[in-house]
Amino acid sequence: MSGKFYITTAIDYANGDPHLGHAYEKIGADCIARYRRLRGDRVHFVIGMDEHGQKVKQAADAAGIAPQEWVDRTADLFRSAWRDLDISNTDFIQTTEARHTRTVLELVRRIEENGHFYEGSYSGYYCVGCEAFKQERDLVEGKCPDHPTREIRWVEEVNYFFRWSHFERQLLDLYDAQPDFLRPTSKMNEIRNLVEGGLQDISVSRARLPWGIPWPNDETHSIYVWFDALINYLSATGFPDSRYSELWPADLHVIGPDIARFHAALWPAMLMAADIPSPKGVWSHGWMTFSGTRFSKSEGVSVTLPEAVARHGSDPLRYFLLREVPWDANGNFSFERYDGRYAAELADGYGNLASRVLAMVVKYRDGKIPDTADTVSLDTAGGEIIEQYSKAMDAHLLHVGGSEAWRLVSIANSFVEESAPWTLAREGNVQKLDAVLAGLTRAVARITIMAAPFMPGKAGEVWRAIGMPSSVTEARWDDLVAPQVRGLEVVKPPPLFPKVAQEHSDLGR
Repeated sequence: MSGKFYITTAIDYANGDPHLGHAYEKIGADCIARYRRLRGDRVHFVIGMDEHGQKVKQAADAAGIAPQEWVDRTADLFRSAWRDLDISNTDFIQTTEARHTRTVLELVRRIEENGHFYEGSYSGYYCVGCEAFKQERDLVEGKCPDHPTREIRWVEEVNYFFRWSHFERQLLDLYDAQPDFLRPTSKMNEIRNLVEGGLQDISVSRARLPWGIPWPNDETHSIYVWFDALINYLSATGFPDSRYSELWPADLHVIGPDIARFHAALWPAMLMAADIPSPKGVWSHGWMTFSGTRFSKSEGVSVTLPEAVARHGSDPLRYFLLREVPWDANGNFSFERYDGRYAAELADGYGNLASRVLAMVVKYRDGKIPDTADTVSLDTAGGEIIEQYSKAMDAHLLHVGGSEAWRLVSIANSFVEESAPWTLAREGNVQKLDAVLAGLTRAVARITIMAAPFMPGKAGEVWRAIGMPSSVTEARWDDLVAPQVRGLEVVKPPPLFPKVAQEHSDLGR
């Protein structure tokens, strides 16, 4: 399995600081990107910022600075947050960049040339939180269900419209040809029902909005922020330069559930209108909640990202989010659960296993992994787990993949007790002790490779302690299937997940 793999996340709206909801999506996409590199793919991983629209202008005005200064300052905050979380993106795009404007104008030109825009008047309810018009049936007690604290405004104006309704049949043909175009299946069913129920043409410009890309040949209008934002995935490929086809079509767009219709129904239609291939797939993860409330700036954020990182570090946070919150469903964040997983699965699990195995190699074999071809039952268990891990990770079920990797942690810790290397050493059973120590070290190497997409920093520490000559990020699938550890010089690592006296608040308990 090797080739190009182009993965994106939703670009984050530049009206506030990064929070745990943003982080969950970036960490999950990063885990997928790192796994694809492990499988040998040439990964292009794009994240970025959505910087036009009314909410951004309002945020800049409230701060008393120019919109461009506001978005650049906000982008720096997001870049810093993703560095702290070891997100391995290869590009970071801002929609105020010249390369993005160039792509947007060219795509609009092609759609217009193909006759899919027209002028018309629009009246309807508008949610500034969504930057989208809403039909009355979309509202709950007169409020947007995604932004219930925001006022819904009635808007009437002349706009440019996109003939979305023209693409109903083509979209359904796409879904028929690619049943897993949008995953999980429940979201695909939802979007299919939306399209089968009939699409309405959509307003794609806004009058008198100064913070946006001007409509070609009509500067009294700006391009609708959603129409503008979706195009970033194409901008990052260098479109319209011919080299864009080296990356396009995108292999996977990772998004939140509230924007599935834009990515799975509007975006493909826009591309069809311009005679450009549709992306290969969209993954809609679930919501992460805190005490049942979404992480959202507009609805109030109960836990800050710095608080969560500071509690145990960035790698444990990455691990916890991807193990605790199903990648295909909703899940809840709590510090109590975080502390519990940290102690049981990281400190007492993986950390304890790596420490005791390498310490025994140091103690009984002067730090050199025995040069033996003998295998143990742990090798068979490891091979079976790798198969299940690959199935889960290929299907983007990250929580299941993590569970499989940690199943090997549990089996290996039990194997230590069952094989009792200390007894073998005392009895002078050299051959069996060598086989046990080598088998345990192979298991630690396998776990470390499987853990690397989840916890690249801690996995790197263990990889170096094993004595591997290269970085764990350079490991490939063959290294997982048949780890080569014979004769390596190991060192006992410092505590990977130290248990310190907790002086945290009771927030989330």
